[in-house]
Amino acid sequence: MKLFNKVPRPNSIVLLLLAVVSTLVSCDKDFLDRAPQGQYTQDNYPYPGGSGPYDQYIFGAYSSLRDFNVHSQSFIAITSIRSDDADKGSTPADGGANAIDMDNFPVAVNNGFANAMWTGYFNLVNKANIVLDQVANNEAIVATPEIKVQSEAEAKFIRAYAYFMLVRVFGQVPLIDQVFADPAAQANVPQSSPEQVYALIESDLKFAAASLPMSWSPAFVGRATSGAANGLLAKVYLTQRKWAPALAAANAVITSGQYSLNPSYDRLFREEGENSSESVFEVQATSSPAFPDANGVQYAQVQGVRGTGTWDLGWGWNTPSENLEAAYEPGDPRRTRTILYTSKTTSPTEGLTIYGEKTPLGLPNPRYNHKVYTNPARRAAVNNRFGHWFNVRVLRYADVLLMYAEAANELGNTAEALAKLEMVRARARAGNSSILPPITTTNQAELREAIRHERRVELAMEHDRFFDLVRWGIAGPVLRAAGKTNFNENRDILLPIPQTQIDLSKGVLKQNPGY
Repeated sequence: MKLFNKVPRPNSIVLLLLAVVSTLVSCDKDFLDRAPQGQYTQDNYPYPGGSGPYDQYIFGAYSSLRDFNVHSQSFIAITSIRSDDADKGSTPADGGANAIDMDNFPVAVNNGFANAMWTGYFNLVNKANIVLDQVANNEAIVATPEIKVQSEAEAKFIRAYAYFMLVRVFGQVPLIDQVFADPAAQANVPQSSPEQVYALIESDLKFAAASLPMSWSPAFVGRATSGAANGLLAKVYLTQRKWAPALAAANAVITSGQYSLNPSYDRLFREEGENSSESVFEVQATSSPAFPDANGVQYAQVQGVRGTGTWDLGWGWNTPSENLEAAYEPGDPRRTRTILYTSKTTSPTEGLTIYGEKTPLGLPNPRYNHKVYTNPARRAAVNNRFGHWFNVRVLRYADVLLMYAEAANELGNTAEALAKLEMVRARARAGNSSILPPITTTNQAELREAIRHERRVELAMEHDRFFDLVRWGIAGPVLRAAGKTNFNENRDILLPIPQTQIDLSKGVLKQNPGY
């Protein structure tokens, strides 16, 4: 059973805020306005452990993780198409300048995808703040101190995740930590420095890590846990080159006993691999014959194979690049699990999917993202070709192991770094000793490059590559060498502050350098 469905409306002030925010978010799926589909509403929610009083607001925040402007088109373009892992895909003109500029740079100040991400993630911030406001101020809700703390922790995890995305994408952003009685006032909050934003993120995640449960009952799969908070905190520290805290946060996940690598890299990205032992945090989605897309996310649809008839599976965006294809070591099985090739008459073995189908000749792109390829039996069962039920993997245990390895190496502990690196490579080689030999170098610089390589091929097409290049300080030369020749590290490591938002603020918001 998966989260999240319609929840009752909050008070009138909050209603006004949500209405204003929803008008700013184009093409968004307003899950709060849909009819209940049978789970997690005020009428039937079972309140296990007495945690229910705030869940109508908490599930509103979780639900927004599935919004179109949070984990679909703009998210994919900004986190993946900008990197050397992927090309825009689809057809050459599809998406216009909004999409093309994400691939080729620079991005214009009026780019629609940038504005969509801004509004989508600030909507997520607002939903989390609503929860916090209810916990702090709604005296009509009776709850134990323990339940209040747990509810606050879930909201702070979601808010931290939203701000981590915003600060990496835009740099200086407004810090919104309250619900505004006058929603228009929110547009006039000035930007805070990245250091101030990171301070809030760290505070929120440390509170969440200390206050959330290690696990939930199976009925509540997908809710944030202490491990999810520590895993995200490790990435936040790593981004700031805070190696010792990053190591400690990653170690808290590793030693929790809650996670392990899925034995099969292949099955990890199938539907049956959702919420496996390797899942640290996933955005939950679901479909049924009665509601094929109402409680889903368009993440897989945006990237699905673009064709006709039975091969009309999506929009064909975010296609793996030749540069990514060349990055894999010989025989690495992760390559064909990540890259779905279009059939060719000159290469009859290419084009096979994980389910034994064969892609047809003449598809618009030579490669597609195999990690979002859906089960044809599931498509038929729910009468939906577009994979709205497909979860978004936000954080995996393999990522945590590689973050630990990176931090350990930077701190001079090569033995620990090598051990965690080998865990990931051993799973990938799947018992085949002729491929992916263990890394044995104890030279810090060489091991650093090995860990960076492993992050790329293990986490390919999973939305970390661009941010990794930026935090390593190598985005410019790497992206230009991959063919993104217009990339300028003095400008393009951040997106422009959307001109729409600057105009709404009447000039309070200031543009990023170079735009």
